[in-house]
Amino acid sequence: MIKYLLFSLSFWALISCSQSSENLSNYFSYPDSLEAAGVKMIPITTPKGTFKVWTKRFGNNPKIKILLLHGGPAMTHEYMECFETFFQREGFEFYEYDQLGSYYSDQPADSTLWNTERFVEEVEQVRKAIGADESNFYIIGNSWGGILGMEYALKYQKNMKALLVSNMVASAPEYGKYAETVLAKQMDPKVLAEIRAIEAKKDFNNPRYMELLIPNFYHEHICRLKEWPDALNRSLKHANGSIYVQMQGPSEFGISGLLAKWDIKNRLKEIAIPTLMIGAKYDTMDPKAMEEQSKMVQQGEYLYCPNGSHLAMWDDQKIYMNGVISFIKKVNEK
Repeated sequence: MIKYLLFSLSFWALISCSQSSENLSNYFSYPDSLEAAGVKMIPITTPKGTFKVWTKRFGNNPKIKILLLHGGPAMTHEYMECFETFFQREGFEFYEYDQLGSYYSDQPADSTLWNTERFVEEVEQVRKAIGADESNFYIIGNSWGGILGMEYALKYQKNMKALLVSNMVASAPEYGKYAETVLAKQMDPKVLAEIRAIEAKKDFNNPRYMELLIPNFYHEHICRLKEWPDALNRSLKHANGSIYVQMQGPSEFGISGLLAKWDIKNRLKEIAIPTLMIGAKYDTMDPKAMEEQSKMVQQGEYLYCPNGSHLAMWDDQKIYMNGVISFIKKVNEK
């Protein structure tokens, strides 16, 4: 009897190991003849020629392919590296991606390329290149990436499984109003007066501007961790400032670039795919507006991060990641 039990345990352990190894083998099996840790430069056709964007693939899961859209515009994928361990543990297939103009992708000098419509077409070309479709394609867009995700869904939701909008309202004027009427009033009046004086002179290259904004605004509403993660610091270091200023404006304290009048709030009702809106208590975006948006789309849910800010994937990580993973699994089971 003991011999049989030992044999049985050994047999099932062997089978379990074999299955685990097989699953891992499939997970890291990419069709490329040259292995490059999942990195691929994808050609993108634009009105100004063909350029390449940087992508990095993790995993192999035909049921779940997630594209991460970073903020900025023209930040980098680096601050979204925190998804790596969480998503790999779940066996998701996902892609880090530097949009055109960002550090790891081509950076053409033509300023006419920096508009939302062209970026939407870029995402569609990336989708085709990674072999995603309506049965498995998820987008997670943070900040500007949330704008891009919503705009993409409005045009191409037929190619999507679900959309996750992380910390981005559907109206730039409302974003600006919230910064002015709520967030600015939480700041020391003397500090705010000095910031406004610099802005009035358009002296944005003055080092004093960021000296004031970083401790008084960025550490309060962008990322509340005492020590910012290396991934975030690298992303900030590698940001393409010219594109960022052209589209967003000189800082996250409101919006004044080409996106200043962007507003699709009245079109959210057109989004029919499952959509998760993510808000946070200390965000630059009004969390109540994020909750409202979840009720405007046809199949919306809301995730609230009570300790988070604009980068809640870092400063309220457990609640954020658990909520995101739970939503993806639920959609996948439908």
